[in-house]
Amino acid sequence: MEQAVSDPDALVAEAEQVLAAGPDAAMLGRLAEAWRAHPTHAGVTRLLADGLRLAGQRDQAVAAYAAALALDAMSFEAWFGMATAQVARGAFAVARDALVQALGLRPQAEEARCLLAEALFHLGEADAASAAYQRVIARGEPALRDAALASLAVMIPGSAAASHEMVRAVREAWIGRVGGAIKAMPMRAAPSVRRIRVGYLSAFFGERNWMRAAYGVINRHDRARFEVYLIADGAEPSAEAGYVAQADDRVLQARGMANGALARAIAQAELDVLVDLNGYALAGRLGLFPYRPARLQLGWLGHSATSAVPGIDALVGDAVVVRPEEEGHFSERVLRVPGTCLAFGVSYPTPDVAPLPWLANGAPTLGCLGSGHKLTPRTLEAWAAILRAVPAARLVVGNASLDDEGNRDELLRRLEGRGVAAARVTLSGRAEHFEFLRGYGAIDIALDTCPTSGTATTAEALWQGVPVLAVEGDRWASRSSASLLRAAGLSAWVARDADGFVGQAVALLGDPATPGRLGALRAGMRERLMASAAGDSAGLCRALEAIYTQCLNELS
Repeated sequence: MEQAVSDPDALVAEAEQVLAAGPDAAMLGRLAEAWRAHPTHAGVTRLLADGLRLAGQRDQAVAAYAAALALDAMSFEAWFGMATAQVARGAFAVARDALVQALGLRPQAEEARCLLAEALFHLGEADAASAAYQRVIARGEPALRDAALASLAVMIPGSAAASHEMVRAVREAWIGRVGGAIKAMPMRAAPSVRRIRVGYLSAFFGERNWMRAAYGVINRHDRARFEVYLIADGAEPSAEAGYVAQADDRVLQARGMANGALARAIAQAELDVLVDLNGYALAGRLGLFPYRPARLQLGWLGHSATSAVPGIDALVGDAVVVRPEEEGHFSERVLRVPGTCLAFGVSYPTPDVAPLPWLANGAPTLGCLGSGHKLTPRTLEAWAAILRAVPAARLVVGNASLDDEGNRDELLRRLEGRGVAAARVTLSGRAEHFEFLRGYGAIDIALDTCPTSGTATTAEALWQGVPVLAVEGDRWASRSSASLLRAAGLSAWVARDADGFVGQAVALLGDPATPGRLGALRAGMRERLMASAAGDSAGLCRALEAIYTQCLNELS
């Protein structure tokens, strides 16, 4: 400790080396002691901040970085460290501003540009994020290029500037790096007469909002014909999330297992069908499929573009999400079910449908409770055009990223720049799921996002009685809402393009008959859903069972 106090410059040099290898409690203690003795030493202050960040003490790290920058505003390391801590806290707007400062000091710092891309994506700036990742891929060091490519492969369908061809090319490049050397297992011969063994792979079996469509099918499988395996990369299936346990269902816990080890376990279970429910929401697990541990391997929920993964034989969609002329952009076959591939049921407690708020407020409230990364410039411009045309209307926006004050200020700034005063906007952050669903009680009409539409949020809005106005866009990722709405008999709520979206909303809000129609629609929405293809989980289950059987017969 005495050395730290007497020679802070030597400690800084030592700490740089130690912390480059990861968190170190002893070094953090020495830096804290040195900082108390030398609170105006910029190097000690910045290294203390680094140590706190590496130890997971994010709030304390942010305060220390602020102190370091007050001492030396030209420190790239302090700006970059501040941004890293802010991204970890979900403070993406503040992180972006810090990264702009860092890159101003060191324009060739591609590690900062890669982090900037992440912050931009979470702020809804998908096109800018994509461009930043592409620059890192072109100029960064090999490890950084691989990290940028992995991130780009995840988010690329959400970039309006990305064509179908680009989505496939990016994903093929990524999977080529991580799975190109994997040798597929020999295909197992067709089994003797027994039930078909189908396994569902998911990291989200414990999440009610993610699993309503999956459990709608899983719970209805004909156990006389199918054995069901649930392969969990996280929380295991539970009644609270909507799973109805069956005596001979099998649960395989996969969390932490390497792809090769999991492939061997699945092969040992002799699965006939393996269905991925994750897609790029758990990109690392896609490396399982090139091993080919099951005879037939499909992607269903979680997929909204080609996976480009060798070993995924087909994706399950419907006539809305993938058009015939688009199939050439997929490395997999596209198999379509009748109605919607997103049919869902709700088997857990939800709030009652609330009365139409327009009647109590005397004015309409529009809203969106979708993820922050979907709030793209295209989305906000369409929403703002509606609000400019209907001055009495208000807007409600809620998502987890709005827990952060900087993110809230950023969204309000973006809306104000499009002519929507902050006083007309109500923002909310994360909430427990039941309480989150209560939020729809304050919304008359839900507004969809583009180019990534709602999926779970659209189903939730409809279940809570709130119709969703959507655009049927130019890709699968932008058509999930359209698929659900058309299946629910609500095709009139699907616009052909952004101009139609705005015009339809303005016409609805200006029609004196709309509150009455909305009230009636709201009151009967759940019955409508359950009587339609959107709520026909049993029908979707039979369709999937037919797909599994037919595809296996083709392999025999």
